[in-house]
Amino acid sequence: MKRYAGVLLSVTSLPSKYGIGCFDQAAYDFVDWLEKAGQRYWQILPLGATAHFGSDNSPYQAYSAFAGNPYMISLEDLIREGVLTRAECDSVDFGADPAKADFDKLHENRLALLHKAYERSSISQNEDYRRFCGENSWWLDDYALFMALKRFFGDVSFRQWPQDIRMHWGFALDYYNRELYFDVEFHKYLQFKFDEQWARLKAYANDKHIEIVGDIPIYVSPDGADVWAHPELFQLDENNHPTAIAGCPPDTFAADGQVWGNPLYRWDYHRATGYEWWVSRMWYSFKLYDMVRIDHYRGFDEYFSIPTTDNTAKNGHWEKGPGMELFHTISWRLGNVKVIAEDLGLMTEGVRNLVKESGYPNMKVLQFAVDPKDIACANDYWPHNYNQNCVVYTGTHDNETVAGWYEGLNAEERGQLRRYMCDDFTPDAQMYRKLINLALHAVAKDCIIPMQDYLGLPNTARMNMPGTVGFNWRWRLIPGQITESLAREILEAVTAANRANWDALNAGKEQD
Repeated sequence: MKRYAGVLLSVTSLPSKYGIGCFDQAAYDFVDWLEKAGQRYWQILPLGATAHFGSDNSPYQAYSAFAGNPYMISLEDLIREGVLTRAECDSVDFGADPAKADFDKLHENRLALLHKAYERSSISQNEDYRRFCGENSWWLDDYALFMALKRFFGDVSFRQWPQDIRMHWGFALDYYNRELYFDVEFHKYLQFKFDEQWARLKAYANDKHIEIVGDIPIYVSPDGADVWAHPELFQLDENNHPTAIAGCPPDTFAADGQVWGNPLYRWDYHRATGYEWWVSRMWYSFKLYDMVRIDHYRGFDEYFSIPTTDNTAKNGHWEKGPGMELFHTISWRLGNVKVIAEDLGLMTEGVRNLVKESGYPNMKVLQFAVDPKDIACANDYWPHNYNQNCVVYTGTHDNETVAGWYEGLNAEERGQLRRYMCDDFTPDAQMYRKLINLALHAVAKDCIIPMQDYLGLPNTARMNMPGTVGFNWRWRLIPGQITESLAREILEAVTAANRANWDALNAGKEQD
């Protein structure tokens, strides 16, 4: 069995110019760096068009299950096309801190630049653009109108729109498509440029034998084009308001549980349609990615349903999900697709059986292993309890950095970890390296390490702190932070663990 390694890094965290990571030269340089480091995978966060108001620009609360994030469009490419000038881009304020994305500045200023590019593009005469719009009309038409309407109505939730358009009535769609024609075309143009640039970058990575691991949330945003245009897919009332919402129950980490607010699926309707929407979603995802990590996989076994009027999850209850019927259908329609099942959190026999029957590799996170009360180290996250069909991580986007996590352990927790690793000598400041090495040498088929962990960064580089808003999803690399010497160090480590991507390394040597 071939064993591989990869790096977890959001596209938005690349050290691109102009305020946020995007599909510019920094992305291509990162692919080259992955090749030199012997990596097989680049795992990213969802590429969706994030909601600026009320969601902290979380990639897990996107305006559409299909649309891409316009912030990721390379302004450098648009400069080369001649639809923007370098002076225009250089004169814009994208924020003072190159290590943090300033989403307020991006929302205000980057979209204005993209609109200038659209106005100068003569896009309607572009045959590729017309073909893209025709092939993707099944989601693009509703999405583009939705975004135009969001702006027209002052960015309020679609549930505050006038009834005729809020309810997606046909005559209202015709009216607003005429009235907002150029705004609708602008959003179609953004999706065309996103698709064009992402396809080029993905092809570049694939040519170097590097695969893209994408990430799709199980749920969609409550204020998004999917819910607005297809209310029949969700548990909504006659006015298209949710009758129940998603979240998770109270536990030791959150006494009131978590209320996510996403509308829940009407699984009876999906079953009656042969899961057509989900099949389409997965098919589209495999156009974008080589492998897909499905977030909150346990929700397909059972999902937590919370009354819409509640502010806590205390009155929620579990309901049965579609189970293997959905994944049998996906396999039948799409073939043997490559999926990672994110099964973290509360484990039940139902979840274990769903993961086992699907055959998808599940996730193991080293940070979840440490528990001094677990004297025999019997929990699922200690490496000796893994099987081969899993993917091991030091942490995910929701975790502390591994250096920050270790620093926060108490003496008893550090002692358990050091006894497990038979290591009494490594300085605390270097333990992050040993934890990475522990993950690399685990029996798991694949190992993916967050970029922050390879750099040994503290919790100031953390990507997300679940249950909080206002400062998440902002962390970025700065130019020069990842180096040739780090690539060589990682290559040595993955080679020793029998995880080096020799296809990429040999191809690189031939090109040299």
